Amino acid sequence: MLLETKIEFLKGVGPQRAELLQKELGIFTFAQLLHHYPFRYIDKSKIYTISSIDNDQTYIQLKGQLIAIGTVGEKRAKRLVATLKDETGEIELVWFKGIKWLQGSLKMGVEYIVYGKPSLFRHTYNITHPEMDLVSNALLTNDVALEAVYPTTEALSNKGLNAKGIHRIQKNLVAQLTHQIPETLSDEVLQQLGLISKEEALINIHIPKDENTLKKAIFRLKFEELFYLQLNLLRQKVIKTKTIKGFVFSAIGNYFNTFYNEKLPFELTDAQKKVIKEIRKDIGSGKHMNRLLQGDVGSGKTIVALMTMLIALDNNFQACLVAPTEILAQQHFENIRELLHGLPIEINLLTGSSKTKQRNEIHEKLENGTLQILIGTHAILEDKVKFKNLGLVIVDEQHRFGVEQRSKLWRKGNNGVPHVLVMTATPIPRTLAMTFYGDLDVSVIDELPKGRKPIKTIHQFDSGRMKLFGFMDQEIKKGRQIYVVYPLIQESEKMDYKDLMDGYESIARRFPLPNYQLSIVHGKMKSADKEYEMQRFIKGETHIMVATTVIEVGVNVPNASVMVIESAERFGLSQLHQLRGRVGRGAEQSYCILMTGNKLSAEGKLRMETMVSTNDGFEIAEVDLKLRGPGDIQGTQQSGLLNLKLADLAKDGQILQAARNTAVEILKEDANLELEKNVRLRNTFKLLLSGKINWSRIA
Repeated sequence: MLLETKIEFLKGVGPQRAELLQKELGIFTFAQLLHHYPFRYIDKSKIYTISSIDNDQTYIQLKGQLIAIGTVGEKRAKRLVATLKDETGEIELVWFKGIKWLQGSLKMGVEYIVYGKPSLFRHTYNITHPEMDLVSNALLTNDVALEAVYPTTEALSNKGLNAKGIHRIQKNLVAQLTHQIPETLSDEVLQQLGLISKEEALINIHIPKDENTLKKAIFRLKFEELFYLQLNLLRQKVIKTKTIKGFVFSAIGNYFNTFYNEKLPFELTDAQKKVIKEIRKDIGSGKHMNRLLQGDVGSGKTIVALMTMLIALDNNFQACLVAPTEILAQQHFENIRELLHGLPIEINLLTGSSKTKQRNEIHEKLENGTLQILIGTHAILEDKVKFKNLGLVIVDEQHRFGVEQRSKLWRKGNNGVPHVLVMTATPIPRTLAMTFYGDLDVSVIDELPKGRKPIKTIHQFDSGRMKLFGFMDQEIKKGRQIYVVYPLIQESEKMDYKDLMDGYESIARRFPLPNYQLSIVHGKMKSADKEYEMQRFIKGETHIMVATTVIEVGVNVPNASVMVIESAERFGLSQLHQLRGRVGRGAEQSYCILMTGNKLSAEGKLRMETMVSTNDGFEIAEVDLKLRGPGDIQGTQQSGLLNLKLADLAKDGQILQAARNTAVEILKEDANLELEKNVRLRNTFKLLLSGKINWSRIA
């Protein structure tokens, strides 16, 4: 098949360039080159005049004559400068590289088409390293208005495969491919969505007929990437539903009812009631529950988790809750034990710090079934931890657990696979949830418990520090406690540690003993010392907790009403939002104060403005996705799912939704893709699953 031909056999490539294309871009075959997409297009239909250049333009095309060429400066500062003139004015063209070659090839008094990005230098526009083409050549070769610009590398550029060189070999390739590109979507999908063919899409993404056809080509290729991604996820979900049967929790009995009627400390919100109803439907139906519970910090996920565990107990099953850190596991244990006080339920905690005697007792009681609820860390995953009748597994902050770790938990069910509820306090944008958790059902708690006051967020520059200290003093005199958090970025650990200690000393000078008590917590401390300081703050023995981001997840101190985040510009939005959620746990008004330097980047300003303007975690997550891209959020690039060549989850939510809806409809009618009309889908899907198509390279 022509598409599988080695790249060295393409006109304009040859063995040397082929070796470089393999090394630099991983391109070995015609097919892989075909899926090396442009990242932008030059509009060759428009020629600007020199006098019309302004600040808003990125790349422009000019036409004029070279009226001067010469070198300026010595040695490293040496550059080639030419002057281009049209009927409206003149502009300087500057080159720092390839000076010798350019001097020999550029001609005075001849008309050129010049393409590049204008920039202002000493109130005059110039263009650095412009693309140059003789008008006579441009008229001969430029048969399209839009010219593709490709990602390349320095090594490739040195061998003539810069953006323009790659464009040349792509044109050679496309010329050979008529009737060679197989269709990968069914006729029904193409017709329903009005999509152009795969061949037409691939040809037009490289050599667009016009802007409209280019848009159609991009939509078609993005749709296909996202469609097969969703088809794979949804098919796994269908297979799981058919093959994995869940335990039937039919009874709502004494444990649940007594807790609901006598122990519930506050009225459930409508969102909590809705989620519990969704969970009850799952676990009572005989299907295996595999549900993601999303809810902002403090929205009441733990109560929902506990009530689900009580349903498991009412049906004579055991339940376990796994948290990523000892601090968080300890806190869940203490909260849940307090909530269940007076009920005849045996509950215990298992972490890496648990003593041997305690571990042995836990193992024995789990195996004989007398221990009903186990809360812990990764220690629960150990092979020696065996349950008599595990029916429900709850995983908190689930992105911190690998797939392999989670599967160990599912295998701990003796008589079948336990129901699974995974929770996260990190709001996930809808497009990411559909992609990373596409095989899970999703529940969302989107309101805070009644009586909670929204946290007031204030952005303050470093110059306002005295004002900040005055405000902290007022809050302490009201009996409140305060967090002061410093960033911790491993690459600059020494600098971060110095920042933390300098900050601690200046706070200690302003809030001296014996009138004020301070705690400090950071990564260089021993676990026991960290725990001691945390406990002092939790018990209200210290007024101010100075810490790094170790307190980001899980510490719940209702009396803490102020969160001061130092160098807030160094944190991502989701981390700022998580830290803010450490306060606002009580009935008092709480505050989050973002301290930054006076000079902020445009992105830094947007982050601060977003935090000040909204407490909605989902809104913040959407902005975060646009700023950081999907690969950075929660380390999702680790999953291998996001090797998308063209689609962008931050921008292509509508295409993703269309792809998902289409996949849902197809699988509803034909779960195994056995119908004749779906034969292309089945064959493409098989190639995808066998690894013969690498979707990081091919739609």
